[in-house]
Amino acid sequence: MHFLNKLRTNRIVLTSCSLLMISFVLMTGANAQKGSEALPDEVLTKDLVSATGPTFRVADQEIPKHWTLIAYGDLRFTDPTNEKVTNPKVRRWLVNQVASEKPDAILLSGDVPYSGNVVNDYEVYHQETAPWRDAKLRVYPAMGNHELHGDEAREPKNWWNAFPELKSRRWYSVEMRDAYIITLDSNLSLLEGSRQNAWLVDQLAHLPKTAKFVFFSLHHPPVADSILDDHSHDVRPNEHALALLLEKQAAVSKAKIIVIAGHIHNYERFLENDVTYLVSGGGGAKPYPIARTPADKFQDPAFPNYHYIKFVFDGKALKATMERVQDPAAATPTYEVKDTFEVPATK
Repeated sequence: MHFLNKLRTNRIVLTSCSLLMISFVLMTGANAQKGSEALPDEVLTKDLVSATGPTFRVADQEIPKHWTLIAYGDLRFTDPTNEKVTNPKVRRWLVNQVASEKPDAILLSGDVPYSGNVVNDYEVYHQETAPWRDAKLRVYPAMGNHELHGDEAREPKNWWNAFPELKSRRWYSVEMRDAYIITLDSNLSLLEGSRQNAWLVDQLAHLPKTAKFVFFSLHHPPVADSILDDHSHDVRPNEHALALLLEKQAAVSKAKIIVIAGHIHNYERFLENDVTYLVSGGGGAKPYPIARTPADKFQDPAFPNYHYIKFVFDGKALKATMERVQDPAAATPTYEVKDTFEVPATK
């Protein structure tokens, strides 16, 4: 079914397809996981909690004025002997390094387990992320496609058991000082008319006046370059629609918008109509080489890019660094800064 034209920045435009066709693609694509019959979006979302205002609030006294946030995804926690689909050594290195940073929040952009229908994958997550709990770090996960293997596609019970605060939710928001975090489920529809879109539009209409930065965390990227010689992870209509909505919001909002996705196991950075788009899929999953276009602000040929992104707000600007594992084959970890950028706060 070829109804998309790919532009040079991997944006897509709709040709002869209707919203009904797009909904069909979502229903038979993202939601059709292994061992589970595809269900329409309205069936999957009808019982989910979707309330107005921030889902969670972090008290100002719990967050320093100059705060730190770390984001990354595609960790694929699973049996540590499985080195084919993930690098368990690097995965643990990154977890420990993130813990040592003592961030005020961690955003995980999905594919936390390798197979969401395997309870043991969440047990490995629990064991390997013990340093985060020891440091009492706040962790905010987004739903990836690997979370929805098997019967989890109908009802992600294992995900909710792993993150009980999110019971009956697949999208949510967090108010945290100058930052507002919106976590979306890109396995579900983000198109106009969907429950998730209605909630998102309401969130954008009622952003706190104190918010200087709005972070969006989701799995499938709204803007991205292709995997080299592989178009299986290209930008889809669902996330393209989100990009259009956010760029419209950016034109009228005082808050700066930063979008962090995964799915592509590498690092990419774009600036489109005052929205910063990041692909941060370097948490441990098998890496993918990228066919980088000039629109990608990151042009370093280094590979693989196991990494996380560190954001520090200094009171005037959001300063970001891509912290990369220098040598995944080494016996002990070393890290290097491979990309830096700033997002100034609007006065």
